[in-house]
Amino acid sequence: MDASTAASLTALRTAHERFVTSPAAPPRARGLVADSWRRCAECGVRPDGSRLPPLHRNTEDLHAYRDTHPIAVALPMLRDLLGTGAADDGHVFAIGDADGALLWVEGDTSAIGRAERMHFAEGALWSESQAGTNAPGTALELGRAVQIVTGEHYSAAAHGWSCAAAPVRDPGTGRLLGVIDLSGGATIATPPALAAVRAAALATEAAIARAQGPGLLVAPFTENFARLTALGRDSAVLEHAGRVHRLSPRHSEIVLALVLAGRGVTGDRLAVDLSDREVPASTVRAELTRLRAVLGPGLLGSRPYALLCPLRTDFGEVAELLAAGRVREALARYRGPLLPRSDAPVVVEHRRCLEQQLRGAVLGSGDPALLRRWVDAGWGGDDAPAWAALAGTLPGGSPQRAAAAARAGALGLRTTVVPQAGHHAAVLQRCHS
Repeated sequence: MDASTAASLTALRTAHERFVTSPAAPPRARGLVADSWRRCAECGVRPDGSRLPPLHRNTEDLHAYRDTHPIAVALPMLRDLLGTGAADDGHVFAIGDADGALLWVEGDTSAIGRAERMHFAEGALWSESQAGTNAPGTALELGRAVQIVTGEHYSAAAHGWSCAAAPVRDPGTGRLLGVIDLSGGATIATPPALAAVRAAALATEAAIARAQGPGLLVAPFTENFARLTALGRDSAVLEHAGRVHRLSPRHSEIVLALVLAGRGVTGDRLAVDLSDREVPASTVRAELTRLRAVLGPGLLGSRPYALLCPLRTDFGEVAELLAAGRVREALARYRGPLLPRSDAPVVVEHRRCLEQQLRGAVLGSGDPALLRRWVDAGWGGDDAPAWAALAGTLPGGSPQRAAAAARAGALGLRTTVVPQAGHHAAVLQRCHS
């Protein structure tokens, strides 16, 4: 290691220690890293590396999920582009989904072993909020390629690594599908590594476009296209024209209300949609003025209030997949309840409706893998009928069947409950009326 490199590493460690001990002081790091450190501190990520990212323990579910993931069609090509070189150079090559869950981690055997010790492994969640500043998580957060070197990682557990990652977008909608990452030593902290993951992401998007072919489920992508992500998160993310807007909880509710209103809505109607209590018109106008300052006048119109560009949503895509009978894909894309902490009437109604649609489809499927994924999720863990339905699909005498039945009994349900054949259709009809 030359003197300049050693000095740079020391400066990064010093900057990290200074931020951790004095978070109110301006971070002595480049802008995107400083911003990421602030987000990590707000999320409660531990900078000392004492809490590693959570691991997905169910290998069968992970394999089933990643086999249906859109990036899977490009896996052979990516192994040729990045995987072989990573193995030869002592690096790790990884692919994650849009939430930062690592689907594939391959490369040099020794490097993989070291990576696993910090939970950089298949099934681990490497979003910023779980793992701190890191290339795949930060690339997903910003929606663009990034490079994170040694002490720029927020968690000290990753300070021995450098990484470069680029997001992958759906060529039809522009929504984030996942991320491609290279992690390793000093050679990853170079421009060629960043260029390599950028090129791999573009090649992946081209492969996905070829695989999708005609008859896409979703609308075609245009420059004026926007995407709203709001499942399983309290603050929605709006992507438009290469920019990522992280909305406040209140702005998230307003944008969702505008999406569901379709052609536009008056201030009085918005007030009713957003609160059970009477909200003064002046308050609604002020909130919309602040939102317009965030989004810009090209996105938010008035008289009536409306979004001014075509928009796709993650919750809308789940509903479309359910309507098409594609329950497995719908469940894979469902990241949790819609704005779960919101009590705005329009959000509560749509959140309950979507969850009813999905739950009815899962229970009606009779598929033990889907039922297991439902009850293992945070929102399905106390669903007694789902546990009973799972027990009914498992072989007699199976310990898993007994465990599922016991869980259903503990929740107060002692008989297997399976939806009637028309239940799913009835739920869909009620929710779309």
